[in-house]
Amino acid sequence: MGVARGLSTEELTTIRDGVSAGRKPRVQFTESAGQIAGQIGQVVSLGDPAESDEFVMVRFGRDELPFSPADLQVAPKGATARKAAPPPAPAQAAPPGPEFLLDKPKPSLPKPSVAAPAVPQPKDEDGPVQKDDVIAPAPRKATPPRAAKAKPAPALTVTLAYGEGEWTVAAAQGSKVLAKPYVIRPAEALRMVSLVDVPGVQEAVEQILSAERAEAEREAQRLRAELAEVEARLAELGEAGGSAV
Repeated sequence: MGVARGLSTEELTTIRDGVSAGRKPRVQFTESAGQIAGQIGQVVSLGDPAESDEFVMVRFGRDELPFSPADLQVAPKGATARKAAPPPAPAQAAPPGPEFLLDKPKPSLPKPSVAAPAVPQPKDEDGPVQKDDVIAPAPRKATPPRAAKAKPAPALTVTLAYGEGEWTVAAAQGSKVLAKPYVIRPAEALRMVSLVDVPGVQEAVEQILSAERAEAEREAQRLRAELAEVEARLAELGEAGGSAV
């Protein structure tokens, strides 16, 4: 039977995308996971592999436990959980057979000493072998279940965006939306961008603000021209009214 190779980098990427989309991809525990090998679990989150080797959080029953990629593999379609095989029962050694003189080494030919497995010996020469005298191998110790670790809090994401002449800001924690996009003033947007020390970001914002200022000046000139026309019309109406009186 081949040894499971664990989750590959491509499979981890697919699982991370599924978790980000709100799904819980199904995985199967490999032999390196211990006594729960063959069982099916659901991935609920993935942490930072640089902080811990066990960064894949898997829901198994009512618990959420961290595992390493080597402990998991993609669950096959239609796979059902199987119970871990119980440790083998200690085998009772068979009683010794009848002794033959031909099997004994001759005194003149010394035989090198070789460690031989222990065999049961009868208490009396004429009595049967007792059960308590049989030396049996110790049962294999079951692997204890992994202790649950605290689930890390989802990361906080704040998004500043510009579109259709308006600046908006939004906030989310993991898949939970904390604040939907709402409009802020350009001065507030520029103050936020000034905190980001990345080449090119502040220059791009300055270009957007310059374009908005130019558009506002053109609109102001148009309004001033319309206002001058209205005032001239009022002046003409005023003069016409004075002449009539």
